[in-house]
Amino acid sequence: MIIALLIGRKASRGLPGKNLHIVLGNPLAYYPIKAAKDCAEIDRIYMSTDDEKLIDLAKINGIASIQRPPELCTDDALGEDAYIHAYNVVKEKNEGQIEMLVLLMCNAATITSEMISSGIKVLRENPDYDSAVTVSGCNMWSPLRARKIGEDGLLRPFVPFETFGDPKILNCDRDSQGDVWFADMGVSIVRPRCLENIEKGLLPQKWMGRKIYPLKQWGGCDIDYEWQIPMTEYWLRKHGFTEAANG
Repeated sequence: MIIALLIGRKASRGLPGKNLHIVLGNPLAYYPIKAAKDCAEIDRIYMSTDDEKLIDLAKINGIASIQRPPELCTDDALGEDAYIHAYNVVKEKNEGQIEMLVLLMCNAATITSEMISSGIKVLRENPDYDSAVTVSGCNMWSPLRARKIGEDGLLRPFVPFETFGDPKILNCDRDSQGDVWFADMGVSIVRPRCLENIEKGLLPQKWMGRKIYPLKQWGGCDIDYEWQIPMTEYWLRKHGFTEAANG
């Protein structure tokens, strides 16, 4: 049995109400819901939330809801804890053995059912892999370029240059360190062991385990700020979505 778990809380510091923000004529959470519903391999779908409007959206789409506890709805609450809670609830509700979990976020619309299916296929063909997750290439955000502000108010390297080799051979070319991939939160397809033994997982998204297969795409994004909405709309249009075609 393959279970999809969506998480989304009511409060948001960066963009209040982001999960229900209208994007190309639909609430943002509509898109990961649609990807899960259109994926033939997924048997059941659940949404963990404290938001009444998200619960209504789940009902409209025939999705069961899990009440997210208040302690997992604060600004300090971790997504991994919300997934673990939802997983434990799902285990009690389902008698069948759970083969995989498709972890989705209500604020991450940059995912398709085809990408989910390809990740499931990879894991079935490679039993030793812990997970398959979407990643987007962002060479312009190489750790080499990352900076932090020092106590004197001036910029300093976020990571020591020696981490990348001999500093004498480093340069400003964004591709000089090779391709840089970021987990873009489009989807994480994981085995149950990843949540059951989460402390063994690789930081920062420990739910992915340690043997993580990259599902390469471009422009993946979980929306936290208003300026990310046009980027997501661009991605959706490039993947065939229009306001007239949705709903």
